[in-house]
Amino acid sequence: MAHAIFFYVFSTIAIVSAIMVTASKNTVHSVFFLILDFISVSCLFIMIGAEFLGMIMLIVYVGAVAVLFLFVVMMLNVAQQKNQWFLSSQSSRHIPMGLIIGTIIFFELIIVIGGWKYKPELLDKKNSISSFEGISNTHSLGQILYTDYIHIFQISGMVLLVAMIGAIVLTFRQREGVKKQSYIKQISRERSEGVEVLEVQSNKGVKIDD
Repeated sequence: MAHAIFFYVFSTIAIVSAIMVTASKNTVHSVFFLILDFISVSCLFIMIGAEFLGMIMLIVYVGAVAVLFLFVVMMLNVAQQKNQWFLSSQSSRHIPMGLIIGTIIFFELIIVIGGWKYKPELLDKKNSISSFEGISNTHSLGQILYTDYIHIFQISGMVLLVAMIGAIVLTFRQREGVKKQSYIKQISRERSEGVEVLEVQSNKGVKIDD
């Protein structure tokens, strides 16, 4: 019963936050809701026994991608804001929204981690991924991904490689009047090309231009 209640609660939070990502007019709030959506989905993964997927989603998407989005969005208006959070008379709208979403995230993590470690009845052990064949979900995921679907995995990697090369080609611009260095010439030159020995007469200087 408790598992079903928390499942519907986290699912509702994930759906609402996903809608608010596109419906919110403030870009910073959209990133806040995106982080909440990722964490809610991670909690759902942990509740069904896929701890590896849940933790990877927390580390990669929440800890890296979403936080990077947040910093990029907030850095876009740095020149315009001029530290208005602390210097202006009106309080920022980001702080209350961030506190609300942070509180929801805190309670979600407490419930899931507490149920995972101390309250096993909160998790669905019958349909857990780790219960099949007595192996962990990390082992089963690696076996399926790198054994049964290795060709699809390699094709997806090639698609991502082509997308990366295409993005580089589309954004690359040849600029004129820019000094460039040839590292091949630098590392392949001989001592005679880089060092010149001059005979200096006594009590006379050396003209570098000569």
